[in-house]
Amino acid sequence: MANSVHVAGVGSTSFGGHPGRTLQSLAVEAARAALGDSKIPATRIGCVFVGNFVGGIMTGQELLGPIVAADLGLKGVSAIKIEAACASSSAAVRLGHKLIEAGAEDAVLVIGVERLTGFPRDSLTTAMTAAIDQGTEGHAGLTFPGFWGMVMARHMHLYGTTREQVAAVTVKNRQFGAGNPLAQFREPVAIEKVVGSPLICDPIRRYDCCPATDGAAAVVLTREEIARQYGSPSVRIAASVLVNAPVRITDYAEITTHDGTVEAANSAYQIAGVSPGDIDVAELHDCFSIAEIVDAEDLGFFAKGEGGPGVACKNRVVINPSGGLLSKGHPTGATGCGQIYEVAMQLRGCHPNQVANARLGLTHNGGGTAAAVTVHILEAVS
Repeated sequence: MANSVHVAGVGSTSFGGHPGRTLQSLAVEAARAALGDSKIPATRIGCVFVGNFVGGIMTGQELLGPIVAADLGLKGVSAIKIEAACASSSAAVRLGHKLIEAGAEDAVLVIGVERLTGFPRDSLTTAMTAAIDQGTEGHAGLTFPGFWGMVMARHMHLYGTTREQVAAVTVKNRQFGAGNPLAQFREPVAIEKVVGSPLICDPIRRYDCCPATDGAAAVVLTREEIARQYGSPSVRIAASVLVNAPVRITDYAEITTHDGTVEAANSAYQIAGVSPGDIDVAELHDCFSIAEIVDAEDLGFFAKGEGGPGVACKNRVVINPSGGLLSKGHPTGATGCGQIYEVAMQLRGCHPNQVANARLGLTHNGGGTAAAVTVHILEAVS
């Protein structure tokens, strides 16, 4: 019989600029917070996964698993780095989940970490586009603003989505970010400022884009009985799904529908025995404002084409109360664990932007051109 897997502890640094900090120091800070939160002795940890995307490219540091484990004083553990672009740490959670579920480990520590600020823009762009197939679209000069610009233009053409509806995503998430002490951007922004901000890749504008960010987040995974033994403030992982999806634009039948998100979501709902309408709170991969609209549709929160008007809907799932990537920030390798941190705090009833009576939460994290996608469904423990 499969073990029930719980998030027994969470920890996070603030997201934003951390000049002078190393990847290791950020990872260790978040990991120590998660271990302390879990109340589980470090000696019960059997495996450490460090989710990271471009540490080697940007900082020259690799071998993060063993280095971080050593800095934490963990001995006799298996420790490796996991890379799946922006979904690196959520993919690592998926692996940890399987180990716990199968009974191969008592407890697993998963850390996501990234350092992206303070580097030349060209260097950062080159690093980010490492997640695009270099032999085809990378060679042609595709960037992620270019990809999402095409998605936005197509969505507006097909469904009549307006510039103001897309901008409203940024306005909403900046308002949420103002209440989250971990967020990079803490100031609300007016819709006129979003619409009037400089063009990045038509129709994408500056305020449609998430920022480059430093930060780390960590989670401790364990079996239900171990969480109960130590009195961990746990939440149950009702479903953990990772899928591969089209890696090139030419592989998509329709660029406004992301097959990986649809497949991962449907699988997660089936495993958890729930429907989209049962979800109370969700953290979605809003790397660009249009991404939240597309993601929300593909996850079943809105019918295709209704995500634009749905931004203003107050009677459905609360989306990105952390501020999302647009406001909290996007330290790529850390984002997945950061989303789980936020939802776990919601389900424990102690989030600064608390959603009333939240019992079921969902995280959605995508790597590359929605090519590696994770969906996790978390459930509050009575």
